[in-house]
Order: sequence, then structure tokens, then C-alpha cells
Amino acid sequence: MVPLLDFLALPLLTAAALLLLSLVAGLFSARLGFSFLLVFLVAGMLLGEDGPGGVPFEDFRLAFWVGNVALAVILLDGGLRTRYTTFRTGLRPSLALATLGVVISAALTGVGAWLLLGLDWPRALLLGAIVGSTDAAAVFSLLQTSGVRLRERVASTLEIESGLNDPMAVFLTLALIGVATLPGAAAPDVGWAALQALGQQFGWGLALGGGLGWALADALRLLARLTRPGSGVRALLVLSAGLAVFALTTWIGGSGFLAVYVFGLVLGNRARGSVTPALQAMDGYAWMAQASMFLLLGLLVTPTEALRMLLPALGVAAVLMLVARPVAVWVCLWPFRFPAREVTFIAWVGLRGAVPIVLAVFPVMAGVEGAKTFFHVAFVVVLASLLLQGSTLPWAARKTGVALPDRDDAAAARRVYGDFEVPADTPMAALCRFYGWPPVADEQLSVGAWFVRSSRHPPVEGDQLRWGPAELSVRRLQDGAIVRIGIRLDDTGEAEGDGGAT
Repeated sequence: MVPLLDFLALPLLTAAALLLLSLVAGLFSARLGFSFLLVFLVAGMLLGEDGPGGVPFEDFRLAFWVGNVALAVILLDGGLRTRYTTFRTGLRPSLALATLGVVISAALTGVGAWLLLGLDWPRALLLGAIVGSTDAAAVFSLLQTSGVRLRERVASTLEIESGLNDPMAVFLTLALIGVATLPGAAAPDVGWAALQALGQQFGWGLALGGGLGWALADALRLLARLTRPGSGVRALLVLSAGLAVFALTTWIGGSGFLAVYVFGLVLGNRARGSVTPALQAMDGYAWMAQASMFLLLGLLVTPTEALRMLLPALGVAAVLMLVARPVAVWVCLWPFRFPAREVTFIAWVGLRGAVPIVLAVFPVMAGVEGAKTFFHVAFVVVLASLLLQGSTLPWAARKTGVALPDRDDAAAARRVYGDFEVPADTPMAALCRFYGWPPVADEQLSVGAWFVRSSRHPPVEGDQLRWGPAELSVRRLQDGAIVRIGIRLDDTGEAEGDGGAT
């Protein structure tokens, strides 16, 4: 019995102690501004064969399985917490970033990989596709723990993009694996098959995610009335249903990632009262999924091998963060007329997390030549992103002016909105006459209606317009409508015609 108990107790003791220490260290790292997830990744490396733990681990199949399940749980939790109102300002730009943006980012990063790593074009573009998408786990985690309240348009764009771009990244990765492993003559056939697969993945993902989410919302409301399950049971019901949707969609050739996110989105909005009690437990499941995934991926990495290609890998990370992501964001957001400060912030916080490392397992399992190179480069890119972009998120938000003041911080609110505020139904013409501002073309407009008409996008809290020597800002919204307008007066402003956004 003793050896059997040792077999049970020692691995459990090691895993539990490692998780406990990582959680405690993660709490302190978050206070210092570093990503909570970075600690789990480093802990896995320390446990591995190059660290003090000395545990040899090369089970890519297990890492692939755990990584996919963990991402499904994280996306489900993110979908459950996303309100339909978020799509008012974030859906269209997020779709552009999650599709065209991933393609542009992957292509430009592939060029950098071709120059820095000496890869042929199919493999260089494959590496670009692996690291080309932002990561839901990293984005959701940092937005929750950073303590920064972002403008609604910025926060919703980042959250929805990270929830929707995984299908495109998976599609590009699988398509380019096919190109890299088949003769050149077969590449056009692979491309056509990949396009068909893309339509199939998005079609099944949207259909099953939305349809099953709609059906389960009704079933969950009925079950809650009949049996009144506790919050823990509700969370298990939602979790098991979400994983079933993910598995079913993946099995029939659809995008399980898209399906589970849409499933959570529909379920969380249609059965809000039934789902809300389960959210606290779901948060715990999501954190456990993130911790397990990053610990296992850190254990899978061999740091000495990654160090041998550190400089070119850092070069690829620099191309991705400083060239590919900014170009993709500017191209995709240009039609939506985002203010330059918001575009700059979104470009900088295109965080990479576990998704690139999970995608880097695909070519290893497919037997692509030099696949270990992709894995270690992806690991360096993720570390660089979490260290540089993740740790500077609060600073970048304040520097670019996309951070909103805390609702109970009156001094900070005055700095952002000005010293005066008026109801949104105040006549704009009356304000112009009282303060000596340039007259407006339509004297029947209220200041709120004038702001909406002058804005180039749906207004959100913190939006600003300059009119003559005054800066007007949205101070409060209710159900998407402006309620209060803040006014800052100075002597430096110049009239800007129709009141362009600043």
C-alpha cells in the first residue's frame, strides 16, 4: 500500500504546492504590473528538465488536449460576461481585426521570420500565422486585473477581437501546414480546400454556438424555476454544456472556439438571471484552466533550446509588436474613424498568450520539418509580449488617454471632463451664446444631440469634441444615450467647423 500511496501523494503534493506558490506569486506580480499568467509559465519552466525540478516532459499530445480544453473554458467564461450592448461599439472593428487583421499581422510577421530565421516562405508564413492572433486568456486576464477602466469602445474592441480571432488563426495555421508539407504543385488545391474549410468552420461555429446557446438558455431558465439549483451546480451545467458544444462543433469540422464563445454570449444574455449566480464559480474554472495551461506549456518548453535562437526570436517579436500589429490595426480601424489615441493603444496591447504556443504544437504533431523552431520562437514571442505589453498596459492607457477615472475620484474626473457639466438636453445654441462659442448650424439641437451628430462613431463615456475654446466630453451614458456632458473652457481652442473629435 505504501508505494501506491506514494504514487498518489507525491505527485499531488508537488502539483498542489506548485499551484499554490504560483498563485501567491501571481498576486504579488499583478500588484507590480506583471501579467498574472507569466508566473505560471515561469513556474512550469522551473519544474521542467532545465529547471530545479528536472522533470522531463515532451507529451505534445497532452499539451495540445489540455490547451484546447482550457481555451474553450476561457472563451466560454468571456462570452458569458459579454453584454450585447458591447457590440454597439465593438463588433464591426473587432470583426475586421479578427479576420483581415490576423491575415495582415501573420503576413508581415512571416516576412520578418523569413529575413531573421532564414525559413522558406511557407514555413515563414506558418510561423507568422502561429503568432498572428491576440490571446483571449491574456486579454481577459489583464483587463480584469489591471485596475484600469478603459473607454467602452476600446475595451469592447479588444475583448471581442480576442474572442473571435482564434478561428482565423487556426485556419491559417492548418492551411499553411498543408502548404508546407505538400509539393508546390498541390498548393493551389490546398488553398482552395482551406477556403472551403474556413467557410465550414465559421458556418458551423456560428450556427451551433448560437442555436445551442438559444436552446439551453430556455432550458436553464425552466430548470432554475423547477429545481432551483445552487450556484455551483449551475456553473457545472454551463461548463459541461459549453465543452459539449466545443467538442461537437470541432468533431463535425466547425470552429469549436467560435462556437463556445458564441454559445456563452447567447446564453449569458438570454438567461442572465439564471447565469449570474454561476459566474463566480465560472471565474474559478477559468483561472484553473489558465493556470493549468500555462504551467503545462512552461513544462513543455526547453529553455536552453529557446536561448539558442533568442536573438532572432526577439527580432520576430519586435516585428510583430512594432510593425505587423500596428499596421494591421491602423488598416482595419481606419474605416471606423477611431481617434488616433485609441488606435495607438489597441495596436500596443495586442497581447500574445497561450494561443500561439498551442498553435505551435500543430506543426509538431503534423511532422513539419523544423517544427520545434516554431514552438520555441512562439514561446519567446509570448514571453516578450507578456513582459513588455502586459506590464505597460496601465501606463499605456493613461499615456494615450483611453483610461477613464474611477467613478468616486472627483479630482480625476475634473481633469478628464472639465470643471462643469450640463444635462444632455441643454440647447447647444444657448450654450454657444452664453459662453461666446461659434454658433451651430442647427439651433434646435440639444448639446447631446449635437455631440452625437458631430461624432464619427457611436459615443462612449470619455469621448471628446472641441468647439471653439471649449472641450466637450461625454460624462455619463445611460442605455447608450448621453445623459451628462462635461465642459472644459480654455483660451487656446480654435473652432473646428463641425466639431471634429480629438
